Amino acid sequence: MRYQVKALKAGGSVVSLSLEARDDEDANEQAQAQGYIVLGVRKAGGVALPWSFGGVRFPLVLFTQELLALLRSGISLVEAIETLAEKESRSNTLRVLAGLLERLRSGQSYSNALQAFPDAFPDLYVATVRASERSGSLQEALARYVAYQTQLDSVKKHLVSASIYPVILMVVGGLVALFLLGYVVPRFSHIYQDIGGDLPALTRALIAWGAFVERHTTLLPTSVVLLVVALVVWLRRPAGRYWIGRQLVRIPAIGERVRVYQLTRFYRTMGMLLMSGTPIAQALSMVSGLLDQQLRHRLSIALQRVREGQSISVSLDTCGLTTPVALRMLRVGERTGMMGDMMERTAAFHEEELARWVERFTRTFEPILMAIIGIVIGGIVLLMYFPIFELAGSIN
Repeated sequence: MRYQVKALKAGGSVVSLSLEARDDEDANEQAQAQGYIVLGVRKAGGVALPWSFGGVRFPLVLFTQELLALLRSGISLVEAIETLAEKESRSNTLRVLAGLLERLRSGQSYSNALQAFPDAFPDLYVATVRASERSGSLQEALARYVAYQTQLDSVKKHLVSASIYPVILMVVGGLVALFLLGYVVPRFSHIYQDIGGDLPALTRALIAWGAFVERHTTLLPTSVVLLVVALVVWLRRPAGRYWIGRQLVRIPAIGERVRVYQLTRFYRTMGMLLMSGTPIAQALSMVSGLLDQQLRHRLSIALQRVREGQSISVSLDTCGLTTPVALRMLRVGERTGMMGDMMERTAAFHEEELARWVERFTRTFEPILMAIIGIVIGGIVLLMYFPIFELAGSIN
């Protein structure tokens, strides 16, 4: 759920943040982790239907790629944004570009202009641009952010593509089982009621289920539809997704991979921020939103230790935010002064490791899932035809 947070910046100005959080307390914690003093939290306005997916999002990566191409051709920043605004046809995107131009022409820095549109430009993007303004390397910072976001999207697409086939199998298998239990079994049940005989308990239960469905032909379909709608609404809520995530984490094999995936995003983002010139303490406070509540709490402890003068490798390792490979990489980064580069190399190593694990898991899980679906559907069909076998035996 999206929350509007009214907060006080370090410089004393009041800002309005738009954050995705489970509840107002979570939104409060996220704002405080980013260094703000929270003045108030409220739910964002608007009513979302269970099948709606929100408004059109600002195409941040595409905008950055086009802006980078124009800047590399020698066009100034204002002229580049004017060019992008002239070709833009989407009203929401055009409104953001017009707002940027207005602020740039009034003398504001590019980072301050971006900060006025938190829904379009996340804090990580603004921090990257602000750091580049101090070093005079805007083009390099934009290229680094595009590479960062492209790599994250690549990992997400790999995970989604690996889960498509198992999901299709489960949906198709569930629909077939639902068709058998909701249509075929009731047609057979009233035929078998007069057969009698010593039928297995599961067959008698299946016949009783068919008779129950026939007596409630309207109630059951309505209940199924309402259950599906309720499930969709629940899954769209942060609390529902959070509950599923917590259950996955409790599975030993999957839980460790979920943790490594979160740490991989953490390392990738930290590397991008550090290479852009962002101080370590500020970068740590900005990336807390990438972690779940438990790891976020550990990160806050690690941040406090870094501010007290402890090395980042020791702080993260003590709080359980490293892997054996990451710890060695961080120590090398501290010795060589290339912490940002080591963070990105650590993320790349774990991304390749996760890709190999996902491929092995899907190869193992898919045949197991097909076998389970086959056993369920075959069991229903066998139990449904068992009375016919009994009838044929009595005739003989």
